Amino acid sequence: MSSRPELEAPPEIFYNDSEARKYTSSSRIIEIQAKLSERALELLALPDDGVPRLLLDIGCGSGLSGETISENGHQWIGLDISQSMLDVALEREVEGDLILGDMGQGLGLRSGVIDGVISISAIQWLCNADKSSHEPRLRLNTKKRKEYLVLTCGPPSLSTATPKGKGEEEESCSDDESSGDDENETICKSDRNRPRKRQKIAKKVKGRDWVLKKKDQMRKKGNVVPRDTKYTARKRKARF
Repeated sequence: MSSRPELEAPPEIFYNDSEARKYTSSSRIIEIQAKLSERALELLALPDDGVPRLLLDIGCGSGLSGETISENGHQWIGLDISQSMLDVALEREVEGDLILGDMGQGLGLRSGVIDGVISISAIQWLCNADKSSHEPRLRLNTKKRKEYLVLTCGPPSLSTATPKGKGEEEESCSDDESSGDDENETICKSDRNRPRKRQKIAKKVKGRDWVLKKKDQMRKKGNVVPRDTKYTARKRKARF
């Protein structure tokens, strides 16, 4: 399997019966999907009250990520554009409800029906080139770089704090750790949500050389540009 299958063909074409079964039978992929799905559920920060939630799995494929949702006691609906992937999911008798559809076209659900959404290894398919003029590589990350988008939704009562991963410790600092004095000791926890003061950024002055360079670039593109004079890029007095 190619490391970048999204560059070869649209997902509904690339994941035919053969590729769908190959993907689902890979022990490496199964392990990665399970870890990513577990972390996605942690980031949802669902209330720990024992009540099952209904989650949407966008790009569910053959149901590997859905299995993690089921193991955590929740129900789920899976959406995928590959019929072959959904056929494998049916053969595996996954517990979620499956929908054949394109995530790029949206899904008509009433507000409040879904308690949370996860999407594992699927968003990159939105950058697939459907026309020769499309350049999806300009919108894709390099192999060594991964970006994650975390969205929260629901009533205000739900916690929006980002939970820490397993094994991560809370950062703390103290004014006097050796004194043992509770009154003088100050514990500082990192707070990434605290608003920062706006800093005034000085505007960069664009000099004559910069202006001449830009005008030359515009001329090379065939644009009509005023001729250069001794007044070009000269600072003008403010008019009142």
